[in-house]
Amino acid sequence: MTQPRKFISVSGGLPGEKTKELLRRREQAVAAGVGNNFPLFVESAKGALLHDVDGNTFLDFAGGIGTVNAGHCPPEVVDAVKRQADLFLHTCFHVGMYEPYVALAEKLAELTPGSFPKKAVLLNSGAEAVENAVKIARKFSGKAGIVSFTRGFHGRTLMGMSLTSKVKPYKYKMGPFAPATYKAPFPYSYMRPESMSEEEYGQFCVRQFEDFLLTEAAPEELAAVIMEPVQGEGGFNVPPKSFVKGIYDICKQNGILFIADEIQTGFGRTGTMFASKYFGIEPDLITISKSLAAGLPISAVVGRADIMDAPNPGELGGTYGGNPLGCVAALAVIKQMEKDDLSGRSEVIGERIRSRCTSLQAQYPAIGDVRGLGAMCAVEFVEPDTGKPAKTLVAGIVRACYEKGVIILTAGVHANIIRFLTPLVITDDELQEGLDIIAEAIAEVHQTAGANSR
Repeated sequence: MTQPRKFISVSGGLPGEKTKELLRRREQAVAAGVGNNFPLFVESAKGALLHDVDGNTFLDFAGGIGTVNAGHCPPEVVDAVKRQADLFLHTCFHVGMYEPYVALAEKLAELTPGSFPKKAVLLNSGAEAVENAVKIARKFSGKAGIVSFTRGFHGRTLMGMSLTSKVKPYKYKMGPFAPATYKAPFPYSYMRPESMSEEEYGQFCVRQFEDFLLTEAAPEELAAVIMEPVQGEGGFNVPPKSFVKGIYDICKQNGILFIADEIQTGFGRTGTMFASKYFGIEPDLITISKSLAAGLPISAVVGRADIMDAPNPGELGGTYGGNPLGCVAALAVIKQMEKDDLSGRSEVIGERIRSRCTSLQAQYPAIGDVRGLGAMCAVEFVEPDTGKPAKTLVAGIVRACYEKGVIILTAGVHANIIRFLTPLVITDDELQEGLDIIAEAIAEVHQTAGANSR
């Protein structure tokens, strides 16, 4: 039974007329390769709510794919951007330096894991951060090889695609890819043998990596290993602590740099400011972006000062890297996160999501797994009889959520996983309403699927 809505207001017949007209214009003007999850044009957004051009209000459980942990349009961030816009928009840091760039580099060196001197370079996007982390690692080490992991995602640039594991839609017919890149097996705890504990499985996967260094890539030729501490696009896959620490230790023993890709896991998403802290590691380099600046395009590579200083002047940077608007936004976001303890709030949100989804798992055999770290949560759906990925079922649930006023995304190489990326400023009541709607959508789609199978 549909419950009354306090925050969501969605009229029948989505998409609305204004949206339909914009869709027509979009079809004529925007390249087909730019994908869209929903027929949705946003007019305004605040906190955890999206308002579209037709007057509908949605709860945002996608968070701009994890870019608005601090919420849509935080007042402190908006004010900081407005003040900066009145001063100047751009000078190019290579030409005319400005204090916010330096202040942000200082703050990121302070915040990121590592009890050693650190420096930073500011860029535009997550993929750009990955590209530059690879450049820095190669320059410092004098070696070329880069290892990433199965199910990992590191961007859509040439190096990003080369390190990314999913072929469609990211890599298909886009090659050849960058040389000297390798992919090692990554744990998938949901599929681990029943006879193994989580700890034993992690140790088993470390041994697989040791074999990988004998069969696929010699340590002496490797500049770095790059790892998402919790995989994002790969399905919010949380590895055993023993695996992450084991790979980190192997890198240390063999002179291989460890790059933590915290673009999606960073800034409170996993219950700590950075997931590396949870796993007890101090990465040599860390890539960050997404929720760094509440949606403004900025990213960074932060790492050991001696490694960061390996490239010569002019070998790092770019025209727009560390734009002043992004810098002041990022500084305001960090201040808000620290003041409001959004990392602690992430733990609360994640516990409530997992608790609700675990109760749904008891009702619906198609829910194979409920997992997550902090508010980075996911639900994996499978066919109960076969265990195969239930991609069609998930697509139906996501569509039903949209029609009911909740925006939520899929993940995983089979697109059979629903992932939660709610802003960390979401209220308890908003979260409850969104979870109620997701439960309704799951019930309706299961009922329809059951009727169709008879």
